[in-house]
Amino acid sequence: MSIFFQVLASGSKGNSILVCSAKTRVLVDAGCTCKELVKRLQKTPVEARSLDGILITHEHSDHVNGAGTLSRRFDLPVYMTRGTLDHLPAKVAIRGATIFETGKAFQIGDLKIVPFATSHDAAESAGFVIENDGVRLGICTDLGVATNLVKVRLQECNALVLESNHDVEMLHNGPYPWDLKQRIKSPHGHLSNEEACDLLEAVHHERLRSVVLAHLSETNNHPDLVIESCRLLRHRSPHWECVRFELGKQNDLAPGIEVE
Repeated sequence: MSIFFQVLASGSKGNSILVCSAKTRVLVDAGCTCKELVKRLQKTPVEARSLDGILITHEHSDHVNGAGTLSRRFDLPVYMTRGTLDHLPAKVAIRGATIFETGKAFQIGDLKIVPFATSHDAAESAGFVIENDGVRLGICTDLGVATNLVKVRLQECNALVLESNHDVEMLHNGPYPWDLKQRIKSPHGHLSNEEACDLLEAVHHERLRSVVLAHLSETNNHPDLVIESCRLLRHRSPHWECVRFELGKQNDLAPGIEVE
């Protein structure tokens, strides 16, 4: 068995990831407009009308902007925590949301979903491990610190979508006001490139095959810096030579990846 996944959009203007097995197709987050999500899905093997549901990590608009419209248009169930539902932006109307609890696994078709708590400035944010017949994909963006729980959940994944939000020096010298810089650097903010690499080192195992580094800041990061961090990671140890690295993009799809 296998899992196919593709980052449709990644960044502060909108986030969404397509995850599929042979029988089940879900979106993790729907932060672009419904129109844009439909357009991007047309470039994948999956059309919007064939989706089986939407998983929401947290209530920030760059993760939920299109969720209400998309769910109503295609009659899709939307899964989120109670805290996320209670703090959705007023413009995002979700009818009949399905509530999950972090730490309690549930099924969507033949995909097993294991949600886990993350440290972010949201009401009740979550990451996911999505499993199909022993193949495991970990999705963990929007977190200020990699807790022991996060490391435990991601340790046995065959593929990861992981935040690499900012370069510390670019953030420090950049145009953001000081309070926003402090928020991003805080335990409830976002992971830097260096912190992302440290987390990858902590969870590496011999069956890890693919990593997509995502949620890059357009102001406080640059793809070349993230690529360089991957190069340095490979330099630390030869075990990274077997791992495929890709970058999530804001304005285009990342390559689709099949994990077996």
